[in-house]
Amino acid sequence: MSATRRQLLGRTGALGAAIAFTGSVSELFAGTAAAAEPDSPPLGRGGYGPLVPDPDGLLDLPEGFRYRVLSREGDELRSGEGKVPSHCDGMAAFPGRAGGHRGRTHLVRNHENRPDAAIRVPAVNGLTYDPMGLGGCTALELDSGNRVLSERVAIAGTAVNCAGGPTPWHTWLTCEETEDRAGTNGYTKDHGFIFEVDPHDPRRTGAVPLTAMGRFQHEAIAVDPRSGVVYETEDAFEKPFGLFYRFRPKKPLGGIGSLRAGGELQALRVPGVPDLSTIQEPGTTFDRVEWVDVPDPLARETPIRFQDFGPGGITHAQKLEGCYWGGTSVYFVSSFAKSADGSAADHFGQIWRYDPDRRRLTLVIVFGPETDVQLPGESPDNITLAPSGGLMVCEDGNGAQHVFGVTRRGEVYAMARGQQNIGTPEEPEWGEFAGVTFAPDRRTMYVNCYTPGTTFAVTGPWRR
Repeated sequence: MSATRRQLLGRTGALGAAIAFTGSVSELFAGTAAAAEPDSPPLGRGGYGPLVPDPDGLLDLPEGFRYRVLSREGDELRSGEGKVPSHCDGMAAFPGRAGGHRGRTHLVRNHENRPDAAIRVPAVNGLTYDPMGLGGCTALELDSGNRVLSERVAIAGTAVNCAGGPTPWHTWLTCEETEDRAGTNGYTKDHGFIFEVDPHDPRRTGAVPLTAMGRFQHEAIAVDPRSGVVYETEDAFEKPFGLFYRFRPKKPLGGIGSLRAGGELQALRVPGVPDLSTIQEPGTTFDRVEWVDVPDPLARETPIRFQDFGPGGITHAQKLEGCYWGGTSVYFVSSFAKSADGSAADHFGQIWRYDPDRRRLTLVIVFGPETDVQLPGESPDNITLAPSGGLMVCEDGNGAQHVFGVTRRGEVYAMARGQQNIGTPEEPEWGEFAGVTFAPDRRTMYVNCYTPGTTFAVTGPWRR
C-alpha cells in the first residue's frame, strides 16, 4: 500500500461530488480497536456504491441502506418540556447502563443556539445554567430497533453548544463556542465553558461549568483513555485564530464529576510555527513540541488566544474543529484556512495527529487544492471512526452537503447526501451535516442535519 494517497471523488458514484486529499491515510487508523478486529469489514473497494435519490427529499443513501427520522426541530419533546430545539450539532451515542435494558442506546445531542435561535432548549429546573442562554443538549433513549423511548432536556441555559466529545466513563462533554460575558446578548452569566452531561441521568451532572478547562470558543474534545488528559480545540472566528489545548486533570479518569476538581490548562506551541496553515506537506513532523501554561484560563480580561505566552509566542490555526482519540494519538481537524481571513496560508482542510508518548505532531492529511471550493468535498468538520476502522467525515462547505467515508485503503466515497433546501430554488442552500456517530453495537450510524434540525438513524449492510 502506498504511503501517500490521492483520491478524486466524482468517478465513484457521488453524482458530481468532488474531494481530493493527500497524505498517509493508514496513520489515521493505526492501532484503533476497529481496525484491529479480525471480523471488521474491509471497506476497501469504493464504499457502498452510488447514492440513490430519496423520494421523500430528505436523505440520499446507497442502495440497501435506509433511514429513520428520530427527531425533528419543532416537534414536541417526549418529556413534555417543550419543543425539539433548533440547530442540531455535535452528538455521541452511549450504551445503556449495566444491568439495564439490553440493546438500548442513549444519544446526547447539542443545540448550537445563539440569541436569535428560533427554538430554544427549554429551561428546566435543576438543569439550567443561565436562563437567558438558549443552547444546551437533549437526550434520546432508543430501543434496539431505533424507536424513540424518551426524549428530554439534558442541560439548558448554555450558549452555542457546537461539538464536544465522550469521556471513557460514558458521559458527554458539551462545548460552548462563544466568549460572551454576562451582560452581553442578554446573558446573566459568563459563557465559553465545557459542561459534563450524563446521558442516562442528566440530574447527576446538572449544569456546572468546568471552569478550569478554560473559557474560550470551544469546539471539540478528546480524552486520552490511558492518562485522562483532555485535548480541546478552539474555533475562534477572528484573527488571532484558535489554539490547541490539553487539560491535565487533578483527578484523571475519576468518573462522573471528577473534572470539577480542576487541573492545569496548557496550549500547544510548535517552535518556529506561529500558524499551522503554513505547513502544506503531508507527513511533515515536529518532534518535542511544547506545552505552555495558559496564563489566565478564565480569560477574565483578555481572551486566551491574545494572552502573553512569553518568548516564542504560541501556535494558532484557523477553524480548529473535529477531534477524536485513535490508538495512541489524538487527531484534530482544521476545516480550512484563508489568507483573506488573516491566515498565513490557504488550505481546504487538514487533519493533524499528536502522539503524546513521543510529543510528536504530524500533518497527516491535506484536503485540496485540487478541489473546487464551490463544489462539495471541502471543509471537513465533525469526524468519527467508522465500524470499518475508516472515517466518517461531515462536510461543512458550499453546495450539496455530504457525509463522506474514507476507507483504510484511502478511498473516498459518499455515504449520505442531504436534500433539505434551506435556501431558494434560485439560490439553493443545503443544511450541513453534524454529529456523526455510531451505536455501541456499530450497526447504526446517527447523524444530524443542522438546519432544519433533524436527527437520523441510518441502518443497512454495514458489514457488506
